[in-house]
Formats: sequence, structure tokens, C-alpha cells
Amino acid sequence: MPQASSPATDELVPAAEPKAGHAHLDAAVETQQDLSAEINGLADAYARALKDGAPAETQPRLDYPPYRSSILRHPTKSLHHTDPETIELYSPAFGHQDVHTLESDLTIQHNGEPQGERIIVAGKVLDGDGRPVAGQLVEIWQANASGRYIHKRDQHPAPIDPNFTGIGRCITGPDGSYRFTTIKPGAYPWKNHLNAWRPAHIHFSLFGTEFTQRIITQMYFPGDQLFPLDPIYQTIVDQDARDRLVATYDHNITEPEWALGYNWDIVLTGPKRTWTENEAYGDAGDEE
Repeated sequence: MPQASSPATDELVPAAEPKAGHAHLDAAVETQQDLSAEINGLADAYARALKDGAPAETQPRLDYPPYRSSILRHPTKSLHHTDPETIELYSPAFGHQDVHTLESDLTIQHNGEPQGERIIVAGKVLDGDGRPVAGQLVEIWQANASGRYIHKRDQHPAPIDPNFTGIGRCITGPDGSYRFTTIKPGAYPWKNHLNAWRPAHIHFSLFGTEFTQRIITQMYFPGDQLFPLDPIYQTIVDQDARDRLVATYDHNITEPEWALGYNWDIVLTGPKRTWTENEAYGDAGDEE
């Protein structure tokens, strides 16, 4: 069951995921084979450390060499407290209206049907003791079925779907539950190395009681063959911790003649919390 950590204020990982254009293939560029050798070497070293009694690493490494821009994923200077009111002047806004129940269905936001495989993603937001966390704003954003975001930085040659924006939000219920209807996103290329592709995933954002408590993570789909090739996914060197980011197919969520269903719970605290992209506190964050 996936789980998440105490909040930090910086959302740094998405900015470190530039998309690839139809670039010229330079023979001098690092290949997937080069990166996979590094990933496997780090995995072997971690396995040996565990065997020698080292503790499990349940959160991503801040610097992970195969993820070439990992230095951009975290602060490089000591953290210090900032006036929260100042932070909120530059933080996201909820908008001028309350969250409507229809905002959780990403397939009905335009005049036509979006292309791709319709899916339902549902689960609960829980604390470290398994108690539901109600009344939380949950936002998602994702690529469309062809692996394209509606964003000026995403220029790789895949079609934009005019009937799919790829964003939605909802409020967790009394039992901590959330539910989205959407389209299964496609894999997409990025510029970490030659022929680098990100596994299909959905970004999740959760707010606490104020903007400074925002946390962000990613949900993946079971059985993706890109998992062992993806340096971002592999920044979590512990397999059990990685597995907590992968949703489970759930036939009870699946609706006949309509959509496949996936279950993914998000746990906010505790030793088995879900990895979040703004782990700014390193080992100290495990104690939050």
C-alpha cells in the first residue's frame, strides 16, 4: 500500500523532466545500455549493503547519478523557516469556486470523447496508523493517451487530444476516499539519455490545511516494462518502497462496458508512507 511523507514546500521533480523533441541521434550520447549498467550497479551495491545490515532506504536518493538532473530535485543549501504568509502569496490558488464533483471526471471536460483507454483510479488517503484523512484536496495531472502534455515545454511529436486536458481534482470523503475517471496516459520520451522513456504515470498533489502543506507524488501502472529502465523510478533503490507507487488492478472498481479500475492508497506518514517528490529533509524526513 503506497504511503506519503510530511510536506515540503518545493515542487522540483516535474521541472526536471524535460520532454524530448525529434532530436538528431548523436552516437556520442549516452545510451539506455549505459544507464542500465549504472542502475544495476547501484542496485547491486544496495543489495550488498542490506545483506551487511544497512537499513532499508524507503525514500528516493536525493542525488542519483543515472538521473542526470537529480541535483535539481532538492535544495542545495540549508533549509530555513520562511514566513508562511509570504509563501502563500506565490502558492497555487484553489480558484474562485468550490470543487465540483464533476471535476474528478477528466473524460467529460470537453465537447467530445477523449481518445484512449478509459480508466477509474480510486483509493484512500490515510495516516500512518491507517486512519482516513478526510476533506483533503487531491489534484491530478497527466499526459494523454499518446504521452503528450498540454504544455508549451512538451514538444515531442505526439498528437494533442483536443478533448483531453489532463487535469482534475476532488475532495476526500469522510472515509478518506477519492475517485477519478480518466484516460490511461501513454509513455513519453525525455532527454536524460538517448532513447529515454518515462513509464506511464499520473501525478498526484495533496494539500493539508494550508498551501505550505502540499505534497506531490506519482502513481504508476502494474507490469510496465519501462520500470527497470527509468532512472526516476529507480531513484528509490528499495523494491518494496518502489512497489508502493504502483497501483493495483481492482475488478471491484472496474465498471462493466465502461472502464478498467485501479486501486491506489496514499499514506501520509509512517515508515511505509508513499514517496513524494519534495523530500527535502533527507533522512530526517523519515522522522516527521
